[in-house]
Amino acid sequence: MKKKAKQGSDGYDMSDLSDHFLAPPKPGGITMSDPDGVLLPHGGYEHLRSYKVAEAVYDATVVFCDRFIDKRSCTHDQMVQAARSGVRNISEGSGAAATSRKSEMLLTNVARASLNDELLKDYKSFLIQRGLRVWNKDSTEALAMRERLKHDVVTDLPPAHPGKVRLTGLAGLADFVGKAEPELAANAMLCAVNQAAYLLKCQLESLGRVFVEKGGFAEHLHNVRVEKMEADRADVSDRSDKSDVSDRPAAPTCPACGKPMRRRIAGKGPHKGQAFWGCSGYPDCRETREMPDGSDRSDLSDLSDHQS
Repeated sequence: MKKKAKQGSDGYDMSDLSDHFLAPPKPGGITMSDPDGVLLPHGGYEHLRSYKVAEAVYDATVVFCDRFIDKRSCTHDQMVQAARSGVRNISEGSGAAATSRKSEMLLTNVARASLNDELLKDYKSFLIQRGLRVWNKDSTEALAMRERLKHDVVTDLPPAHPGKVRLTGLAGLADFVGKAEPELAANAMLCAVNQAAYLLKCQLESLGRVFVEKGGFAEHLHNVRVEKMEADRADVSDRSDKSDVSDRPAAPTCPACGKPMRRRIAGKGPHKGQAFWGCSGYPDCRETREMPDGSDRSDLSDLSDHQS
C-alpha cells in the first residue's frame, strides 16, 4: 500500500523531509532539566531543525527586504518582523517549557502562524504583484530547491557555470538571496518558509501528544511532591518497627512493574496497624502484597498514608 505523502502548509509534498528534521530533542540529551525533578525538560532549541530553518529564513528575509523592498515601506518592516517572530518564539517557547507546556505550545504556534500565515503570503504577493512566476510545488525548480534546503551544506555539487548563482544548502540561503534574481530569490524563500512552517506544525503535534500523555506543570509538581512524601513516610514506617532486622522477611519484587516493594503500615480500614508490602513505584503502581503474617492488602482504601 502506497504511503500518503505528507502535505506542507501550502500543499507542498514534505515527504522528502527525513525523520530527524521532525524529532524533538531527547530528554537528558539536548534539553535541560532540574536535577531534583521540579522543572520540566526545556531548552535545547538550537538543535531543533525547525529552529535552524526558521533562523535561516530570518537572516535571508533581512537580505531580501533590503534588496527588493523599499525600506520606507511598511511591508519591509512587517516581513522582517514576521520572520523574526518565527524564530524568536521558538526559543522563547523552549525556555517557557520549564514551567508551562501550555506556554510552549502557544509560542510555538505563534512562530508557525508568523511564517505560514504572514511571511509566506508576503513572498507570494511580491511575485504576483511584479508579474513574476510562482513555482508550482511539483516543478523541477521547486523540487531541486527543496532538496538543497534539506541539507545545511551540499558538498558534492559540480562546478557552477560562470555567472550563475547557486544555492549550496540551508546555510548559504542568505548569500544566495543576496545575489539571485528576484524571481529565483523569492521562490527560494517560499520553499524555505514552507519547510519551516511544516516542521513547526509537526513540532506542535508532538507537544500536544506529550501534554495528553504526561499533563502540565501543575500535575508534574503534584507528582513530585507525592513521591517525596511517600519516600519520607516509608522511612518513618521502617524506623517505627523495632523488631530484629534479621527476623524481617526479605523485600519482594513488585509482580506488576518489577520495582522493589517497601514495608508499609495500613493507616485505616480493617487492617489498620498491620504491615504489608507496597510497591515503591506508588502512585504510578498501586500493587500490594500481604506479609507472611498479614492478610490480603488488595483493598487500597487502607493506604491512607499514601494520600497527599
